[in-house]
Amino acid sequence: MRSGRPGRGLRIAGWILLPLGVLTALATVLVGDTFFGGHTVGSDSMEPTYPRGDTVFTKKIDGAEVRRGDVVFCYLPGRYADTDLVFQRVIGVGGDRVRSDGRQVYVNGTPLRESYVAGAGDMGGAGEDYDVKVPEGRLFVMGDNRDVSRDSRFFVDDGVGGTIPADAVRERALEGKAVPVLTAVGGLAGGIVVALAGLGCGLAGWLVGRSARRAAGSPPPPYAVA
Repeated sequence: MRSGRPGRGLRIAGWILLPLGVLTALATVLVGDTFFGGHTVGSDSMEPTYPRGDTVFTKKIDGAEVRRGDVVFCYLPGRYADTDLVFQRVIGVGGDRVRSDGRQVYVNGTPLRESYVAGAGDMGGAGEDYDVKVPEGRLFVMGDNRDVSRDSRFFVDDGVGGTIPADAVRERALEGKAVPVLTAVGGLAGGIVVALAGLGCGLAGWLVGRSARRAAGSPPPPYAVA
């Protein structure tokens, strides 16, 4: 019975593992870019939850996925002079009534408990009353640092109660900041390791086969003369 060629098993392993590792690494990059994102906080409006300079990892969503309490990145060209991408918290969604007496925020008549708001005292922000019925398909948003955030409260007389279109939402902040990083690094590193293992197997198989061919082609040693 004819034996297999030396190193063939290693070469086959290499042919399988190398492309598998490359595909895994590429898929990790593509999935991460398609479904997740990240931004550096450029203002103080979301302190203390997200301080200036903090890195925020996000999941890319559309307006239909937004819920009260979500911290979202919204694309709002023309609303502010210095930026089109706004980072704020969703306080009310379509159909909600959001009002404040200058200190306490109420949503549908229920006091909003906001442990995330910077400081104590003016929970409503700006010390002003407002009462907004959020139109369907729109959102009432505020920053956690109410003393410095320019949000829906500052536009309540614009005809839509300062609300923004729900479809302006692009991304939602992820609470577990390390999770997407560890997942991406793990997937990428795993793909690289598998690819390197495949490359190593292929190289080892080639060397084993080369050594076997050399041994088979070498002349027999001369007989000793007594």
